[in-house]
Amino acid sequence: MSGPVSPALPTRATTEEATPGAPRRPRTRWGDRLLFGYTWLILLWLFAPIAVMIAFGFNDTRSKSNVTWQGFTLKWWGRLGEYPDLTTAVLNSIGIGLLATLITTVLGTLLGIALGRYRFRGQGPTNLIMFAAISSPELVMGASLLSLFVSLGVQTGFATIVLAHVLFSVSFVAVTVRARVVGMDGSIEEAARDLGASTWVTFWRVTFPMILPGVVSGALLAFALSIDDFVITQFTSGATITFPLWIYGAVRIGVPPQVNILGTLIFAVGVVIAVVNTVTSRRRV
Repeated sequence: MSGPVSPALPTRATTEEATPGAPRRPRTRWGDRLLFGYTWLILLWLFAPIAVMIAFGFNDTRSKSNVTWQGFTLKWWGRLGEYPDLTTAVLNSIGIGLLATLITTVLGTLLGIALGRYRFRGQGPTNLIMFAAISSPELVMGASLLSLFVSLGVQTGFATIVLAHVLFSVSFVAVTVRARVVGMDGSIEEAARDLGASTWVTFWRVTFPMILPGVVSGALLAFALSIDDFVITQFTSGATITFPLWIYGAVRIGVPPQVNILGTLIFAVGVVIAVVNTVTSRRRV
């Protein structure tokens, strides 16, 4: 004796057959293919100048202007220090970038924690000033800083460049850290305090490791903004020459291949740091 037969569930094919007016879904998604191709075109457009810079570091140029491909060579890599002024400019840029990044990371991290965790009087104007610093043109900020330094009688140079870079990059670090703080689970800190940890220990053992990816990301962003800044540095540099300023001055007589090599090295170091940061963040998760 057989039991009751359960009704068959409608499949996708039977559903489409039951509704003859429904349009059939095409097997090939042309929209996805177009989006995929468009994305790769944008990436190619972004990385094409970097590829040209790297390639012309191996150009066997015989003139002052390194704009025409004349053959492959490695001789420029062995003559990297041929221009002492260029080496000094690169060292100035690295020193300014590291010092400005250190100061910016400390100030921006504290500001981001305060804005993301607490509610205090003046928080609205603080957010307004912070985003105004991000959105304001560099020309306006550079001219304003120069006017400030001249009014106070401050001699422009290495110190004023560092101060200017801290002022325009601290907002980027604060925004990055605040986004990390807002998405943080506060119950973990409460659990640490319930287990007897002090405020200082809770911060360094619990809070800081949780916001560390945001701090590192903000620091990398601040260093990238500092090392390649031209407009604000031009206003506040005085007699100090940085890498972008040296390139600007060398354009009139020809940029040597050593500039391409140094740019390649800076780009490679940045890629390595970004990859290490990404791998480390994934391992923490």
